[in-house]
Amino acid sequence: MPAPREIIELIARFDQQLDAYKSGSYNEAQLRLEFLDPFFKVLGWDVANKEGYAEQYKDVISEDAISSARIFTGRPNSRC
Repeated sequence: MPAPREIIELIARFDQQLDAYKSGSYNEAQLRLEFLDPFFKVLGWDVANKEGYAEQYKDVISEDAISSARIFTGRPNSRC
């Protein structure tokens, strides 16, 4: 079964502009808006929660970005 046209278009656009995406100025939020959300919409996910479900029933739950200052290495402890 071939991939849906929308997914093929997303792949083509990503491939055409790959250097810009790898430059370091393209961030996670932009990636999500331009590629991931449309990808999952094509698959039938309610990315924007148009159904108005409560948090525990949503198809997608947004998370806060993790800054490099909040990334821990080593063993976690209760002081974090």
